[in-house]
Amino acid sequence: MLRQLPGWLLDRNGPLALRWRYLPHVAPWLIRFLRAGTAEGVAHQAATLARLLAPMAGSFAMLAEGTRAAELVRWQGSLVVYRTAQAWADSQGGWETRRRHDIVWQDIPGDALRDLDPALAPGLHRGVLLPGNGHVLDPQAFVERIAEAFVRDGGTLLRDEATGFEAEDGRLRAVTTRQGRVPARAAVLAAGAHSRRLAAALGERVPLETERGYHLTLRDAPFLPALPTVAAEDRFVATPMAMGLRLTGTVELAGLHAPPDWQRAHRLPRVAARLYPALADFAAGKDAAAWMGHRPSMPDSLPVMGRARAFRDVVLAFGHGHNGMMAGPFTGRLVAELIAGRAPSIELTAFSPARFGRSRPSMWWNLLLGLRWA
Repeated sequence: MLRQLPGWLLDRNGPLALRWRYLPHVAPWLIRFLRAGTAEGVAHQAATLARLLAPMAGSFAMLAEGTRAAELVRWQGSLVVYRTAQAWADSQGGWETRRRHDIVWQDIPGDALRDLDPALAPGLHRGVLLPGNGHVLDPQAFVERIAEAFVRDGGTLLRDEATGFEAEDGRLRAVTTRQGRVPARAAVLAAGAHSRRLAAALGERVPLETERGYHLTLRDAPFLPALPTVAAEDRFVATPMAMGLRLTGTVELAGLHAPPDWQRAHRLPRVAARLYPALADFAAGKDAAAWMGHRPSMPDSLPVMGRARAFRDVVLAFGHGHNGMMAGPFTGRLVAELIAGRAPSIELTAFSPARFGRSRPSMWWNLLLGLRWA
């Protein structure tokens, strides 16, 4: 990744963008990210994520059972495509890591890729089919239908902004909000990229950052991929959705509050044309819907899960980065087990906020960059 970073940052169509004014704020996170990228660190992260993601299919089925959300899940597999032999060679360590963790994948020769999906360009070098993968046809509708079933079964949805927590004698008494206080004997902090401020209210200093992601949905696309497809070199994903073709795969480091750069979404068809010739002369019209969201990302690629150290009645569950949709249902099960006082289904030590300690970046680093660590 380090070798590719300069090219990505200089390419306006590249998969990574950094707003330079934000660099002083994101620099401590980036340093932690690079330090986590050792061979030993990556091996630990892979083994830990394998335990979290292994129950994915069963957890989705359990969550969606008895709801209208189940009909939105497709288990068709996914495809990773390589345009060049060099990219394929560079990826071998990753594929061997997956194999060691019992992830099934199949090597597809380049000349057989168009048998899987005729929309792909000729002359591609290689592909990898992951037959065990799935996707959701409409993530928003999926979540709405789960919420619908929750209310049907007696739950209550309260739309408000949480601001903090009240405790007495070491026990949680309420969650404070803009509209008042909500009495509670237990709470779950799962506020995505907005979790850092609330975690600080619990005494937890976590290096949580937002990877801003863009996507463009083409309702009038000239084709739909046969299955979700990742372009290895160009770092985008093409997914057949209920509403059309969704192109995604860009990361922008600019914080929670900077306005979106919609050109990052609207450039995606131009990049995707390298894999799908039908997009070469395609002009996205009014039926193209752009979106930007915040991936809550930790520098070691592992989420934060477990009880808050000073507030044992509050369970932390955030920071899943690019794995949120996959790990969400099983994370919900782990949270439920903790709230109910049961032993969690997997060991959670590696996800503990304690792995970051309680220390701040050095005084000299703060002075150098003019930072106020919050």
